[in-house]
Amino acid sequence: MTPDNIPELALDWHRSGRGAVLATVVETWGSAPRAAGSQMVVDGAGTMMGSVSGGCVEGAVVVEAGEALRDGRPRLLTYGVSDEDAFAVGLACGGTIRVLVEPVAALGEDLLASLVAGRAALVPVALVTDLAQFQRQLIAPGEDAGVDARLRSDRSGVDEGRFIAVHNPALRLIVVGAVHIAQALMGMARTLGYAPVLIDPRTAFGAAARFPGEAVIDEWPDAALTRLAPDARTAVVTLTHDPKLDDPALAFALRSPAFYVGCLGSKRTHAKRVERLAARGFTPEEIARLHAPVGLDIGAQNPAE
Repeated sequence: MTPDNIPELALDWHRSGRGAVLATVVETWGSAPRAAGSQMVVDGAGTMMGSVSGGCVEGAVVVEAGEALRDGRPRLLTYGVSDEDAFAVGLACGGTIRVLVEPVAALGEDLLASLVAGRAALVPVALVTDLAQFQRQLIAPGEDAGVDARLRSDRSGVDEGRFIAVHNPALRLIVVGAVHIAQALMGMARTLGYAPVLIDPRTAFGAAARFPGEAVIDEWPDAALTRLAPDARTAVVTLTHDPKLDDPALAFALRSPAFYVGCLGSKRTHAKRVERLAARGFTPEEIARLHAPVGLDIGAQNPAE
């Protein structure tokens, strides 16, 4: 399990009998280090995974989690330098956070299991909690305008006394070209919470030894993209410089809902790419979706940069 799999871990710990309490950031003010929706899970022995701050309130949350396991009740806590009672664990940066601490037994095993199943199926869903009564429900897209707005913005938060915890599928990054830059990019993408996939029909380039543990598809890009079906939570980046590989991928991506389409290459390379796409019937508006040369100009010298 990883810090991105807190609900799954909480369900496992609860079912194993070791106890589990979920702690979730519901609101922040000032320069709080974790956003609303950030979570940690604590078991009966005080073992924890995840975080709700930069390390300054976790100790206090673990203590509260132990109390919550004993009395079975959820609680809504406030931490920050402005809170005299919590000053010892206050946020040194001057921010304030509210944390919802709830035992899985109070949250409901069946509800948590449904949330975990939705996450596994890559289905967008929101866990909505009434902060006054601690009543909870799962709401799917199209069932509630406020939830829909939160799902679209990908931001958890409090609206009219309800905490809306957004559980969208991970953003995807589809990389075309198993080149040396891809070796660095795949790991960086995963660190940032993306689910990266690499496409390259050249088996020598996409060999497992070069990309251990990565999802590599050895098909032509247009065929692979047809199967992957880029959506509005997908970015596509081409890295090969080879029109035989890059152009079919771009032709598919530009007419998909992908939120970002980028291409590696110099300005001269990109100018030729634009000419080829125009010759294939792509409009100036469609071609303008391309980000090229891809990346930021930081004076890069090595593949990771």
